[in-house]
Amino acid sequence: MNNKSHSKWLALLLGIAIVAALSGTSTGALPPSLRLYVFDCGILNYTSADAYLLKKNEVGNTDMSIGCFLIAHPKGTLMWDVGAIRDDSWKPTGAPVRLHFALPDLTERDVTVTKPLKAQLADVGYKPSDITYLAISHYHWDHTANANDFAGATWLARESEHDAMFSGKTERTIPANYSKLAKSKTVIIKKEDDHDVFGDGKVIIKAAPGHSPGHQVLFLDLPKTGKVVLGGDLYHYPEERTLNRVPPRDFNPQQTAASRAALEIFLKNTGAALWIQHDITAFAKLKKAPAYYE
Repeated sequence: MNNKSHSKWLALLLGIAIVAALSGTSTGALPPSLRLYVFDCGILNYTSADAYLLKKNEVGNTDMSIGCFLIAHPKGTLMWDVGAIRDDSWKPTGAPVRLHFALPDLTERDVTVTKPLKAQLADVGYKPSDITYLAISHYHWDHTANANDFAGATWLARESEHDAMFSGKTERTIPANYSKLAKSKTVIIKKEDDHDVFGDGKVIIKAAPGHSPGHQVLFLDLPKTGKVVLGGDLYHYPEERTLNRVPPRDFNPQQTAASRAALEIFLKNTGAALWIQHDITAFAKLKKAPAYYE
């Protein structure tokens, strides 16, 4: 190949790379510093908050947001919570789609979704095979729907949660949606231990049991945004926090209360902001992918 041909070939490759970047083609590239992408994985449609010991006039909005999150670190990627509706179980229309279905325990639910999780992931340049780690706040159906798509990642699992998920005795779960995790490479996190995902103190999984046996929250130390805790289901509504209401349906309500107290101390000591993942009003104000927090 002569110099002229070589230059044309390099220019062609550069052009392809630029087009791929602009079009959001999956590259799996890691960022120079920590980033947090927020994906809108739908809305849980509720007409009351009675299950959370809250009256309708005490709650600003009884619906709940469903957030999914990608943490991109210079050393790898972490998916945190993966939605309520499997991507392959509904057909997007470009407009919100409201789905009505019954859980295995015969509880009926309505969920409104607009865009599949994997499509949103692709918009920021990733596909499931690019994900280094998977962690879920807890095993309930509205946090685990697309877990099987990430079975190739290393699963960071709290020991008690892992054991419960495959015991056949869980409530509010759809085990088929996470069945492939049984064969995933797995890091078991013991009891109340913190788990420093990338070893630099910037992404830490913290125990917060009670809502489920191994419920956990995620601490992030973002370079510009600052310290944030993704709270899983430690709280569902902000009014639970301000009015000190603990859902009686939690696996262990007393443990939930203790986990909340411990987290409040942590938030005070670190100055971290708590993001209540189901708080639909606060979630609506968050910038969504392909924008990101850094």
